[in-house]
Parts: sequence; structure tokens; C-alpha cells
Amino acid sequence: MTDKDYIGRLENVVRQMLTPLKDIPFNLVIESLTGRKVIPFNFEDSNDSELLNILREVAVVGGGEINKYGIESKRPNEVGNYIEAFVKTAMRQFSLNPEIPAGETGRKKATGYPDIVFFFKGKPYYLECKTYNLVNISTTQRSFYFSPSDDFKVIYDTHHFILSYEMFLDGRRGDKNVYKCNHYKILSLEALSVDVKYEFNSDNKRLYSGENGALLLDEGDC
Repeated sequence: MTDKDYIGRLENVVRQMLTPLKDIPFNLVIESLTGRKVIPFNFEDSNDSELLNILREVAVVGGGEINKYGIESKRPNEVGNYIEAFVKTAMRQFSLNPEIPAGETGRKKATGYPDIVFFFKGKPYYLECKTYNLVNISTTQRSFYFSPSDDFKVIYDTHHFILSYEMFLDGRRGDKNVYKCNHYKILSLEALSVDVKYEFNSDNKRLYSGENGALLLDEGDC
């Protein structure tokens, strides 16, 4: 094989690696990454129906608290960062005992999917908190994502829920906008289709070391 042939094959492999994978079922991804099953929600199951009724009350109470105080933020895309606290407070009122999920190591991690693990009748469930508005709800804007981890925060066979609030701008306080909500959605994720898009990355050691790093052209004191 000539060098030209080898380089051509290598370029073709890289192109195939970068081709995004489309419409992969969420439940299959979770099971392949963690060995845990995403249990489908069953409207005919009395336990599931009872849990849904409680989550509905949580959504209403949480939304009421959001509207009582408002969420202050300079940027609309940061509003979702504040939703989780309201949801957890509401869940405690209904004895759902929300916690930060932990991986197999037992270490709790605030970042990454999912936001919350909660307990109903002694069984664990996962909940992700989201926001949306009527302008972007029908667009292809990326709104749900997660990454593989050595200590992924899914360790139970259970339902995976999303509680999402429709937010709107309700005025300003000082230099910040005030957001409130007027609708909620409770979603079950087992049938969600997801995409995979690869990326290349590096780190500071390689970037700045001069060894397998970027070429330093100049540096100096400011």
C-alpha cells in the first residue's frame, strides 16, 4: 500500500467517524451505557397513574412558586438553571425526597444527566428539569443532551421523566429580566430519539506544552 493509499483510507475512516448517528432510541442508549433499563410509563398501571398525579401537583406548586417570586436572569438561556430548586422544594412537599443522583461510586454529582433522583413508595425515579418557550418549541434547537461518563448517574432500572415549564418575560428588576411560567409538560423519555455527534478535543497540557501542542509563535508580559 502506498502512502497515498494509506492516507486516503485514514481520511475515509475519520469521515465515517464524524458522521452523526441519527434517531437512536434513548432507552437503548441508556442500557448500552449503563446496563440499566428505561422502564416505559404505563397508563394502565395504578402505581404509575398515582405517581403521575403527584408529579402533576408538583408541577403546579412549583410553577406557582416560580410565579410568586419570578426568576431573574440577564440571559433567557440561563433561566433553566434556576428551575431545579423550585421543583425540588415542591417535591419535598409531597414526600418525594429529591436528591442529587450518584453514580456507581456513590459520589453525587450536580452536573450532568439526570438532575434529580426521587423516591415514591420506596422506589427510585429520575427527573430532568427543563424550560421552553413558544418561539423555540417547534425548532431543531438542541434542548436535551447527555454525555457518557466513567461514573454515569443512572444506576437504577426505572422511569425517566422530564418536567418542563413554558417561560415568558414578565418585566425587569434592575438590570435583569424577570421570567415566569404559564404552562408545564411532564414527559416520559423511553421513546425519545437522540443523535450522536462526535467531536475532537485536546487539553491544556497538549495545547501549551510545545510537545504535540500548538505552535507557540510569541509570548510576553502584558
